[in-house]
Amino acid sequence: MRSHPAVLSVVLALLLTLATAGAWVALRTDSGAAEPQSAARTSFPDLEPATGAPTLPSLTTLHPSPGDVVEAAGPFDDRFHFERLAFDRATVSGTATITSDVSDVLEFEALAGFYDRKGALLGTARAVRHLDEHTVDHGHAGVPDEAVQFSIRVPGRLRGVAVAAAVGVPVLVNE
Repeated sequence: MRSHPAVLSVVLALLLTLATAGAWVALRTDSGAAEPQSAARTSFPDLEPATGAPTLPSLTTLHPSPGDVVEAAGPFDDRFHFERLAFDRATVSGTATITSDVSDVLEFEALAGFYDRKGALLGTARAVRHLDEHTVDHGHAGVPDEAVQFSIRVPGRLRGVAVAAAVGVPVLVNE
């Protein structure tokens, strides 16, 4: 059987070796955060970034008759339906009932096009709705309210000239 000093020497030698190895690893490891210049970058050379508010190309193809309000085709038409569309030559209004999901509507935009007597597009205006977390009833059980009411006033420069309207949805985000 070995003596206590011999065992103690072996244990100290092992501890010294482990401490040296640990210090070497610590000094070789980069302990700082990654430099922003070295962060991963992606690019999509053929993708043009958005430059403005979303539009509906279908507004330019419609020619509603005086007094009419019609639906303009958009990218989310399979996720909602309009109810009670109305146009009184000052405001276009209605309700979009979301049918695609049972979650809260996070973002919603209704875009209206306003037309002259010949059915030519004069201009547009929009209603934007963002989910206000303060108004969400977290204690409410069941299906959230999926109806979004909107009202879009005819821009001042078009009042008295706009006699028809079209409305569509270029933005719809729900969970």
